[in-house]
Amino acid sequence: MEGDITYPELMPEGSNYTFLVMVSDNSLECRAIYKPRRGEQPLRDFPSGTLYKREYAAYLVAQHLSWDFVPFTVIRDGPYGVGSLQEFINIDMESNYFTLREESPEDLERIALFDCLSNNADRKASHCFKDASGSIWSIDHGLTFHQEPKLRTVIWDFAHEPISNYLLEQISGLLEDLGSTQGVSQELTPLLAQDEMEALRMRLKTLLESGHFPSQDPNRRNVPWPWF
Repeated sequence: MEGDITYPELMPEGSNYTFLVMVSDNSLECRAIYKPRRGEQPLRDFPSGTLYKREYAAYLVAQHLSWDFVPFTVIRDGPYGVGSLQEFINIDMESNYFTLREESPEDLERIALFDCLSNNADRKASHCFKDASGSIWSIDHGLTFHQEPKLRTVIWDFAHEPISNYLLEQISGLLEDLGSTQGVSQELTPLLAQDEMEALRMRLKTLLESGHFPSQDPNRRNVPWPWF
């Protein structure tokens, strides 16, 4: 996503500074979501200044799995410094997790599995939606890949359920590739700490060995707040 980043418009929702911007390259232009590192509020349990890297890491992992529900994302310098820049999706405003759970269970299963392997600590209902063409999307992956169990999600439809075989095959390939120093492992190394990379491998191993989605943890909060 090259070109000049202009017209930053602050988005009112969220605790971090997020901007709707225009990216222009000669006669081509598109809208994008820009999340600068400088706009990240300090968190107790995530290292400061790393959320934009986690947004990009989530995109890379989804792409490696050929799961195309995370919009195109890059890391770039912008009006307020380095940050993540993500393709803006024109969404169906009536869609969210609750409307999709009946009409698109297969897509939600992939997203639920992605949240398990990425250790998503903030899967709200509004973070899943469809666009005008009916494609399903998933956004806001800044609170991911922590080395400690952090899964907080509204998508508990698949708890205890077996994971579809084709999905197990795909994450098995990811685990194998993470054992190399090339490819996706090489791409993720500058974005995640070493213990976070190892925790990712261990989550994948656990999912493959059990073959089932995890259940809720009675010792901590399992749903984000606010949940929508």
